[in-house]
Amino acid sequence: MNRTTKRAAIVRLPPRSNIEIVIARSAQVATILVGILAVITALYAGKFILSPIFLGVTIGLMLGPVATRVERYAVSASLTGAIVVLIFLALLSVLVFAVAAPLSFWIERIPTILTDLRLRLTEFQAPIETIRTMREQLRSVTGGGESLPVSVDDDSAVASLATLAPGLIAQILLFFASLYFFIATRHETRAAILKLCIRRRLRWRVAHIFRDIERLVSRYLLSIALINIAHGAAVVIAMWALGVPSPMLWGAIATIFNFVPYLGPALTAVILFAVGLAEFDTLMGSLLPVIIYLAIHLTEAQFVTPMVIGRAMTLNPFAVLIALAFWIWLWGPIGGFIAIPFLLILYAVVWNLIPGVAADNAASRSENRAS
Repeated sequence: MNRTTKRAAIVRLPPRSNIEIVIARSAQVATILVGILAVITALYAGKFILSPIFLGVTIGLMLGPVATRVERYAVSASLTGAIVVLIFLALLSVLVFAVAAPLSFWIERIPTILTDLRLRLTEFQAPIETIRTMREQLRSVTGGGESLPVSVDDDSAVASLATLAPGLIAQILLFFASLYFFIATRHETRAAILKLCIRRRLRWRVAHIFRDIERLVSRYLLSIALINIAHGAAVVIAMWALGVPSPMLWGAIATIFNFVPYLGPALTAVILFAVGLAEFDTLMGSLLPVIIYLAIHLTEAQFVTPMVIGRAMTLNPFAVLIALAFWIWLWGPIGGFIAIPFLLILYAVVWNLIPGVAADNAASRSENRAS
């Protein structure tokens, strides 16, 4: 008995018009944009909890090589995490004790410094009066001539400090807990994520993403930390040679602020300019600390950092600027610190998930090694 199989009739859909294609692509783009906005909103809403966790992960990636060296001595993962946290606490304590006394001294001098700054800036009184006159004219035109009375409560600072202290303590504890558990469980976390990858090709890509993230972030942060310490030491020597009081404080500020590109050096220059105005009598003497600091910073940024980190890890300045603006707007100073590490994480993911970018990256690495 012959069996005949009936094939289903092939239904050919009419070709889509250009308008339908545009609508479909627009729907896809809109879905992606809504997802991105949802992620940004979630990050902004959860910054109280997420920012110390992300900071702990970033510091954990930086101290990953230290943890690997400790584990070579047959130390358990939990004990390794505790040792790394204690090392970080020791370094932080040394920094705090080094700058605590001079910082309190300069905080007490802030009213005197502000008074000196007002006296020094009297030569700019004429432009300020012109701007004030223009503002009063604009107020009279717009009908906003009278200002509303503002009352200041003397206990507001104490009350705000009492309100913020528990939250700050909770964030500090969450940061150290995140640092400890990331160091202690980083191998188990990687193995658990790799087990979720069913296909061998995907598992290979994810393993390379982990490898590149650890290599790039730890190498970048450790190198930048050593460069910034040397940068701060040069600032200490320069301020000591100029006779600026508390040179250790300005070196520590230069070291810490230099972790945030562009914005950190600019803030350091402004602080040193204010200190110069308060300490020196002439305008050239006031500008001398800023000039020497900018010379040290330009030498470090243009010669030392590219030589130590290498051209292969040099990031696009525009991408760095966008990342800094985004993360500082999102999480403030913590966002400014983690902006570049997360940009490196994004680069590592793109390099391994997009074949063309990965091939170009491998070719550039081979060219850099050959050169």
